[in-house]
Amino acid sequence: MEKQASPPKIFDRKLLHDRLRRALAKGAPDFLLTRAADDLLDRLLTVKRDFPRSLDLGTPTAHFCQAIVASGRAAPLRAGRFGAAVVVDEEALPFAPASFDLVVSGMALQWVDDLPGVFAQVRRILAPDGLFLACLPGGASLVELRVALAQAEEEISGGASPRVSPFVDVRDMGGLLQRAGFALPVSDVDSFTLRYDSVLGLMADLRAMGAANVLVKRASRPLRREVLARAAQIYAERFSDPDGRVRASFEIVWISGWAPHESQQKPAKPGSATVRLEDAMKAGRAPPEG
Repeated sequence: MEKQASPPKIFDRKLLHDRLRRALAKGAPDFLLTRAADDLLDRLLTVKRDFPRSLDLGTPTAHFCQAIVASGRAAPLRAGRFGAAVVVDEEALPFAPASFDLVVSGMALQWVDDLPGVFAQVRRILAPDGLFLACLPGGASLVELRVALAQAEEEISGGASPRVSPFVDVRDMGGLLQRAGFALPVSDVDSFTLRYDSVLGLMADLRAMGAANVLVKRASRPLRREVLARAAQIYAERFSDPDGRVRASFEIVWISGWAPHESQQKPAKPGSATVRLEDAMKAGRAPPEG
């Protein structure tokens, strides 16, 4: 039998983990995780289920664990690289099938090389009618920074290097969840803008969060000083407000899906309609005036 090809290595995960470990030890800014945890709590409060066995997968802090407890449910098992009860690689989950009723993940899965494979593993460890809730940075995040860096490097060096990691597109998420075997997949976006005194403040926050570029094919040389200065100038010219402060776009993509169960609503089978489309359309028309 032909051996299946391994997914390409997109991220230097050792470098990522080293940076995240240092960032967390120094008290990394947590405004993104705080916002995401508040959103998670709101979502859980709308679901009338106990979820006695829950898993927090990869979330680098305790924010999601605290949100689950605040929703009135038992604390989850934390599994990941940092501060977790079980140290795991998000791409190789060691849990038995149907081990959990709820799996959550906060701002962690954007750095896996095989996202469809991770979704399939999460589906495997969920019990029937179990829920998967996760969030990742979306494709519109840091668009201003990417534009400024690319233009500055093109002008000065004659070509742009990959300086910012890619993010997921919300339009792809529903299809990936369906392929992994989830029922009732849903994806939505929380978009917001933060403001900084300059692009240097934004970049300092990203470094402090351990979110600097960890692409395997990242630029081999550090950003030249003149390129950084030009990028700051472009950023200020194109993405500043009248008060001189600059804007930074962020997008948090939320995904959810259920492990299939017979009690869930199912789409009607093709050909099962009892009313013709033409008749339904005629019935919905307003009567003519006269």
